[in-house]
Amino acid sequence: MATEQALRFKEGPLHAAGPLRNLLIAGGVGHPAETVAKALDESLAPLGIVTELEEDVLRGCERLATGGYALLTVAALRWRMQGPRYAADRARWAFSLPKSAREAIRAYLRGGGALLALHTAAICFDDWPEWGEIVGARWIWGQSGHPPYGRAEVRFAPDEGANLVADLSDFECRDEVYQRLWLAEDVRPLAHARSADAEDPAWRAWAPVLWTREWRGARVVYDALGHDADSLDHPVHRQLLARAALHALGREVSPAN
Repeated sequence: MATEQALRFKEGPLHAAGPLRNLLIAGGVGHPAETVAKALDESLAPLGIVTELEEDVLRGCERLATGGYALLTVAALRWRMQGPRYAADRARWAFSLPKSAREAIRAYLRGGGALLALHTAAICFDDWPEWGEIVGARWIWGQSGHPPYGRAEVRFAPDEGANLVADLSDFECRDEVYQRLWLAEDVRPLAHARSADAEDPAWRAWAPVLWTREWRGARVVYDALGHDADSLDHPVHRQLLARAALHALGREVSPAN
């Protein structure tokens, strides 16, 4: 495992030659990293973006700090796991992001890096409030939640004027629809989703699940969908992942992408 002292960010522009490198930090209880890695590889490889998977968060931040990554994708489910509910999984999955790792992420973004945050990223790093400000959303324990995994209806908001969702068709998949998150004031949702199976009407409300934003010059996309392959492998979601990566990288996004 990487040490805090080893985390140092190498300033300077990325190399223009060769494929663009995407560092994927993923994995957690009930969210296998390989599922996300496969979907991203199949969605982004045709664009010349190579995804490198890292399940050890601290090791991932060490790799990020060495430079050379055009895109950082976070789809991990790593937080402190406080309370008796998580006792069985705490030894394996509980995590607190150290200061040096936080600075590696900050430095990467301040240096012109791009961030694609997926699904559980809003739950990650619950002892680092700034992470929620970067992503634009934060899970609030005792408030946030989601209906049982099941059919999710997804609709886009093209009237927001983003090429990211232009000409994408509304779709249905199986997923978890996060609700009641803390949202940054500047979040302008480009898509909403709702549970089609929830018995409680309160859990059938439409919830924002997609937006773009900037943090200190870094381009950020958050996609709250993607619990498993049923969602990630849907053709429309695959197209959305490709467009999200291009947008975060500052590349032109068009209906042809």
